[in-house]
Amino acid sequence: MSGILEGKRVLITGVLTEASIAFHTAKLAQEQGAEIILTAFPRPTLTERVAKKLPKPTKVVELDVTNDEHLGRLADIVGEELGGLDGVVHSIGFAPQDALGGNFLNTPFESVATAMHVSAFSLKSLTMACLPLMQNGGSVVGLTFDAQYAWPQYDWMGPAKAALEATNRYMARDLGKQNIRCNLISAGPLGSMAAKSIPGFGELASVWDSRSPLEWDLKDPEPAGRGIVALLSDWFPKTTGEIIHVDGGLHAIGA
Repeated sequence: MSGILEGKRVLITGVLTEASIAFHTAKLAQEQGAEIILTAFPRPTLTERVAKKLPKPTKVVELDVTNDEHLGRLADIVGEELGGLDGVVHSIGFAPQDALGGNFLNTPFESVATAMHVSAFSLKSLTMACLPLMQNGGSVVGLTFDAQYAWPQYDWMGPAKAALEATNRYMARDLGKQNIRCNLISAGPLGSMAAKSIPGFGELASVWDSRSPLEWDLKDPEPAGRGIVALLSDWFPKTTGEIIHVDGGLHAIGA
């Protein structure tokens, strides 16, 4: 029996460690029949090392999503490797340390601008860089952390994720005519490299211990990876502009 991504070609960003959602997405995508290509920044060698643990070999391309030169050459590199694309996974987020950890009221605009550029605007710029390769439509899937709420310690990454969610809706509006679907997975907290960069992450994650209807495992990125793979597949042909929660159900529960 063939996998749900059989014949699909997918670009995946954000593979840094085996603990990342992006790594599990890449692994599952290959297992489900996709050809993939990975992007990496700032240390492609780190991603290349982790990529060796995937079921099949895959090319790693250096990509700084704030660098117009990198974005401009992406379609040529990926096109030469895969011929085209059917899916793009945006698993990119960054905020300077002074934009996190309880410093919300004192964060300078320069740090906020960096968080917005890398974490939100890059969804649009990455998609537009890949657009020439998506002549037959496709699926763009990003990762958010529920921006309806003000989370402990998360500070300016919260508004950045809110901007990401709004960007996703506008992209769904403007790319629908090209049969490109744009959706987000809102994952619960995970003990990834991104989480380790948030001062006081444990306080944020502890909310799940008392409020999540389904037991939540900080060490298991696979459920979120499965959600991404499902959205990349043809099983959601008319779903776009959506945010699907893979968070143990916490988003539905009050205090």
